[in-house]
Formats: sequence, structure tokens, C-alpha cells
Amino acid sequence: MKLPFHIIQLLKAKSGNDLRLPSDCEFLSLDIESKTGVRIGATTLKRLVGFAQDERTPHASTLDAIARYLGYAHWEQLAQIEDKGNSDFDVFGEEVRSADLQPDAIVEITYLPDRMLRMQYLGNNHYRIVESQNSKLQVGDEVEVQNYVLHHPLLVLNVWRNGESMGQFTAGRVSGLSSVKVL
Repeated sequence: MKLPFHIIQLLKAKSGNDLRLPSDCEFLSLDIESKTGVRIGATTLKRLVGFAQDERTPHASTLDAIARYLGYAHWEQLAQIEDKGNSDFDVFGEEVRSADLQPDAIVEITYLPDRMLRMQYLGNNHYRIVESQNSKLQVGDEVEVQNYVLHHPLLVLNVWRNGESMGQFTAGRVSGLSSVKVL
């Protein structure tokens, strides 16, 4: 049994390990054991993340340990987390749209694990980063953003640093934005 893609993404984010190589499962095994006290063998993890083709269903205790590692009480609770995949109808109860802002408005976002950005709206979907904590975006960077939606990743359409385009940037890729405020 291979774990669903979104749960593998949660494992990558929690462990700080991209799980690109089968040997990365050794590290993940040790990290799970250190956080939960339960040892899940690297071979089992290789099956669960897709490095080994094997359709055997893992023991319930293995799935529960993975759930506890990710901050859930048990596997059934984790398994209820919906994978929205690549498309979905959006519900905009907690959205800030650039088109609704006045120039000089400040938008503050936070996302896991401990990231915070404050951006000054310049108009026409463009912002300047005025404060950055633990983010790859730096004070002075200019970014293009159409909207901010709570619990969804932030898609920055373009980043300019020192006048040079750096391309797209995504923040909160796994768990989305934790908070969105207009100050």
C-alpha cells in the first residue's frame, strides 16, 4: 500500500526530508521513532512512500504511529484529511483579493512552520516585502499576488529581487496559509 500523495507531502514537511532517495527512509524511520517512540522500519517506509512496489496493507499500529508523528490522534483522523488534488471549487470565506485593496495597504500572512511576511500593496497586484521572518522572500523584494486564501498555498506569480525576475514562488505548499490579515 502506498500512502496518499498529500500524506507523503505532510511527512516531507514534518521531517524536513524530501524523500527523494530510498535511503532517505532511514532518516524518516529514526525521526518517527524519536518523536513517537515507535520504530517503523525503513523497508516499510519505502513501501509506504512508493520506492518499493508492494500492495500489502501495513499494520494498524504502523499507520497510527505515522498519524501521531504528524500530530493526529490516530490513523482514522489523519485519513479524513481531504486531498483536494490539483483542482477544486474554491470557497472564499477567508480571502483577501488584491483588486479590493488600496495602495499602501499592508497584508500580513503566516504559514508553517514559523514564517511571516508583511507586504505593502503597490497597486496592480504588486507588493513590496516590508518584513520577512524565516522566509526565502526578503525585505525589498517585489512580488505579484492576485489573492490570499486562508488554508491554501500562496502562489506568487513573480518575484523581483534588485530589479531581476526570479520567477514564481509558492508559500505554504503543504498546509496553506495559517493567517491572512490586512493591517
